[in-house]
Amino acid sequence: MTAGHGGDHPAVGGPARHIPVLLGDVVAALAPAPGRIIVDGTFGAGGYSTALLSAGATVIGIDRDPEAIASGRRLEANSGGKLRLVHGRFSRLDDHAGGADGVVLDIGVSSMQIDEAGRGFSFRSEGPLDMRMDRAGPSAADVVNRFDAGDLTRIFGLLGEERHAGRIARMIEKRRASKAFESTLELAEAIEAHVGRKPGDRIHPATRVFQALRIFVNDELGELAGGLLAAERVLVPGGRLAVVTFHSLEDRLVKRFVADRSGSPAGSRYLPEPQAQVPTFAKLGAPVVPGDAEIAANPRARSARLRAAVRTAAPARKPDFSVFGLPSLPALRVSVER
Repeated sequence: MTAGHGGDHPAVGGPARHIPVLLGDVVAALAPAPGRIIVDGTFGAGGYSTALLSAGATVIGIDRDPEAIASGRRLEANSGGKLRLVHGRFSRLDDHAGGADGVVLDIGVSSMQIDEAGRGFSFRSEGPLDMRMDRAGPSAADVVNRFDAGDLTRIFGLLGEERHAGRIARMIEKRRASKAFESTLELAEAIEAHVGRKPGDRIHPATRVFQALRIFVNDELGELAGGLLAAERVLVPGGRLAVVTFHSLEDRLVKRFVADRSGSPAGSRYLPEPQAQVPTFAKLGAPVVPGDAEIAANPRARSARLRAAVRTAAPARKPDFSVFGLPSLPALRVSVER
């Protein structure tokens, strides 16, 4: 997963394109300094990494998008050994750092990916129905053309919070019987024609379906959950975690994790009292959102939210994905291959 919707980062080795979302707040939360090792789990175009390097920190930059890693090689070469880039998933970040003073995750799809029509993330221009961040495994076209209407309904409803999920899924199943969906505009136009669009609507009718497909194809929620657990394992006592999210599904996972790790969750009067566990994190202030000036300069930042926490000295807990409340979804590979 590359830098999030805020992947509005300056192009590495080239002219500035965008400004990293909540950059000052993220840097303040991580407290970079000489001698500190920080993992940038969503390197993207290197915006956060550049700021962290400027503060004297050593950075391990991870990204599952090979193009992001390739574009960052110049920054790596000019870092004097302070930046090490890794092509991989941040859910495995503890494979690449023995101990870290900070971890930053900027969740979602980057501006670079959105703006490149050939990646198939956006319906603003014609492109293949792809959406794979690492260009491997089943694509969005595989899902749209092979999953049955029931599975598509669950994906659109749970991951896109699309109220017309069933209608759209049944339309897709009927339309693809005569011709498979191949392009972004083809799917977007079919959705718009089917559910309609009122004059003045700011959100395109296909927006939530595209969001759901992207999250599903890249297992973004599973990756986020795995990344939070990996951060717990790799951060040293006093190490800092900073996570920028862009919609409620992502933020809910981070909120649940931090709440669980910073104190015992509320029990039920009908169940035995849960066994108290030593907190592995302490919340670092209240969630931070962009101000009006940042949103005006970068509209993609409008839904961003930063949550931060500090690692305690308690041992990392055993991995348990149940704390995240992940939605129950069909298996990607099994469904595509059947």
